[in-house]
Amino acid sequence: MNNILNAQNPFFESYQTPHGTVPFDRIKTEHYEPAILEGINQQKAEIEAIIQNPDKVTFANTIEAYEQSGKLLDKVTTVFGNMLSAETNDELQALAQKIMPLLSEHSNNITLNEKLFDRVKEVFNQKNALQLTQEQSRLLNDIYDSFIRHGANLKGEAREQYRQLTNELSMLTLSFSENNLKETNHYQMLLTDKADIAGLPEIIIEAAAETAESEEKDGWVFTLHAPSYVPFMTYADNRELRQKLYMAYNTKCTHNNEYDNTDIVKKIANTRMKIAQLLGYKNYAEYSLKKRMAENSNTVYKLLNQLLEAYTPTAQQEYLEVQELARQEQGNDFVIMPWDWSYYSNKLKDKKFNLNEEMLRPYFELEQVKKGVFGLAEKLYGISFKKNTEIPVYHKEVEAYEVYDKDGKYLAVLYTDFHPRTGKRAGAWMTSYKEQWIDSKTGENSRPHISVVMNFTKPTESKPALLTFNEVKTFLHEFGHSLHGIFAYSTYQSQSGTNVYWDFVELPSQIMENFAIEKEFLHTFAKHYQTGDLIPNELVQRIVDSSNFNAAYACLRQVSFGLLDMAWYTRSTPFNGDVKVYELEAWKEAQILPTVDETCMSTQFSHIFAGGYAAGYYSYKWAEVLDADAFSLFKQKGIFNREVANSFRDNILSKGSTEHPMTLYKRFRGQDPTIDALLKRNGIK
Repeated sequence: MNNILNAQNPFFESYQTPHGTVPFDRIKTEHYEPAILEGINQQKAEIEAIIQNPDKVTFANTIEAYEQSGKLLDKVTTVFGNMLSAETNDELQALAQKIMPLLSEHSNNITLNEKLFDRVKEVFNQKNALQLTQEQSRLLNDIYDSFIRHGANLKGEAREQYRQLTNELSMLTLSFSENNLKETNHYQMLLTDKADIAGLPEIIIEAAAETAESEEKDGWVFTLHAPSYVPFMTYADNRELRQKLYMAYNTKCTHNNEYDNTDIVKKIANTRMKIAQLLGYKNYAEYSLKKRMAENSNTVYKLLNQLLEAYTPTAQQEYLEVQELARQEQGNDFVIMPWDWSYYSNKLKDKKFNLNEEMLRPYFELEQVKKGVFGLAEKLYGISFKKNTEIPVYHKEVEAYEVYDKDGKYLAVLYTDFHPRTGKRAGAWMTSYKEQWIDSKTGENSRPHISVVMNFTKPTESKPALLTFNEVKTFLHEFGHSLHGIFAYSTYQSQSGTNVYWDFVELPSQIMENFAIEKEFLHTFAKHYQTGDLIPNELVQRIVDSSNFNAAYACLRQVSFGLLDMAWYTRSTPFNGDVKVYELEAWKEAQILPTVDETCMSTQFSHIFAGGYAAGYYSYKWAEVLDADAFSLFKQKGIFNREVANSFRDNILSKGSTEHPMTLYKRFRGQDPTIDALLKRNGIK
């Protein structure tokens, strides 16, 4: 180890920052590689020490020792991985191409280490005699299962094949993600004729002018980032331009150029299938669902088909209503195409409820929304948030908050990152820089550092950041995930916070979205950014009345993504066909709008090809059944009811993966969840 480099590398020392937060201001790109290599070496030595331990094999010297290995590697790769999503650049991406195979190989060297697995198996085989706690027992099962699921039982050539396939998969998913980001950033639609921006709200025009100015262009620049794309599709009167932008967005990574993901989609699906079959499963869905609440693809299809049956008639009616309005304007031959849907839906919503997103924006100034969302957590759980500018951040737009519990004790750090940048991938997510655990030697409860990352409307020269109602809901959603991390209280890091089954992880996030249409909540913060007037009751009522507007269409859209996901991952033979044709066939039952042959979702569907949702996209609807059922208890007892909130915290948010999620859910709810509450909430039943 180069001592000079060692001395200068912040990863090699204890962070001398508030709460031991990441010293972003000191970390340079050249620090990652040596720290990752050293982290790999340290964990190798830790694993070797477990294997060579001459003492009798025990839970402590094998399972706990394994759980606690790799601290330095985890410390570095957590920051590296998060920066690849939130603040990346060409240098980091080039480094990722170099580092990912090393990490994949290291991971395989651990799970395919026969001597290590023999020790794990020895503890597992005597578990009934060990008198383990609930958490210890679950940790043992999780670690044993993880070894099996990562090839520990494979022999000879099969082991080498597994290594090769997992290495390939890590590179494919990285390339998929990078291509998607670059293609999104690459596209711009420059408009110079004022007639072309007719219909657009002033705030969107101003933002587009500022984007053009930053690119040293005259006119207005529109991009594929949500705060630019969504309003253009909703308000722009020029149909040809809506179609142009829609096609740019929905053909991303299909253009037979360096960013094309078409072959990568096939390779990822086929590689996952091969890995699953190598491990003894029919297909990847069967492998993946083994560690989900749904357990198998039959259960997933049962849910998706139930939703199809329940929502399709209403969704078709919703389409006809929008079509009828469009024909009143455009004539009886007019057919609503996908690039017309947002535009005419918005007009219909305005006509039916006298409501559109732009009417609400002035009441959702970002600073006020932050107060409202933080204030909601304070009302429910008694926690408080204190901004601390001494905590280093990775970009000037990021803010850091200390979170304190109801008794005033320090609970966590929360980073917030709200606006789009070229170095940030699309969408919104919660992540962590440090998870929670309890130190086995000192008993200290090591608290988490959580981050929420979004792509919200930016402030302009004349206006602060004014959010859409959907952006408010997204904030609540990601904040729900953050509470899952903030309240974590587990002995072991691998069971802490959001480290739960994928079809359970969306419950804490989606339950928070329910508050968005509650007057009692809106009245805590929604004030006009110029006048300071509280959002009027009648406007709140219109939000409530319109909350189920096109809900069936929205449901089927999610179902279509679930069907597409399952089509890719229930395959038991390699796919070599046309990706677009396969996609159209996979989700046709859930399509309400006319389909457009050139478009393709799969090539940009990061959730299932680069994220953790492969054979798991149904999770959003699965968790929606849970969140509707769970929130009905808040509605029954009062939306700010502390008793219900504390029960939700104690039984779900703090428990992580220490028990089976259905056990936790039933302990909170007192009953099994049913689809009824969701149907009732959406006005279907």
